[in-house]
Amino acid sequence: MPHSTPRFPILFETDFEMTVAVLQFPTSSPDETRAWGRNFASQLKPGDCIALIGELGSGKTCFTQGICEGLRVTDRVNSPTFILVNEYTGDQRDARAIKIYHFDLYRLGGEEELVDLGWDDYLDGDAVCLVEWADRAAGLLPKDAIEIRIDAPQEDVRSFTIYCGERGQ
Repeated sequence: MPHSTPRFPILFETDFEMTVAVLQFPTSSPDETRAWGRNFASQLKPGDCIALIGELGSGKTCFTQGICEGLRVTDRVNSPTFILVNEYTGDQRDARAIKIYHFDLYRLGGEEELVDLGWDDYLDGDAVCLVEWADRAAGLLPKDAIEIRIDAPQEDVRSFTIYCGERGQ
């Protein structure tokens, strides 16, 4: 498999049914988490699907808020816990509008509920999809989804690990 230049700094690269670039970083406050999200947003493009995985209160929404700030969303960004998806419009660096779909799958009844919502239409490639609790619909995620795992080893510390590259079956 040919290696493409990753959009994110690499700590290590491996071939085991996939090529994965990994970036790890800690944060120690919500402001720092949002700042990392803003920086991360500068690398995103329409068609990217960001799979956020972490326990309740780990920082998924805070990181998402930072991404939306980085994509110049002016609306208030909250988790769509009871409606599953919020839609925002932001601006890219070149001032072109960009759509952002923000999913929260915490209350998802099953993958079929997401399919009924029109999941495939959201992944049509003209928007950035941010998916909190993505592990609840792992079977529906695109193979090239960017996975972000968030751990909270201490009360004020978050550890982020970003995996990107095509995943195996």
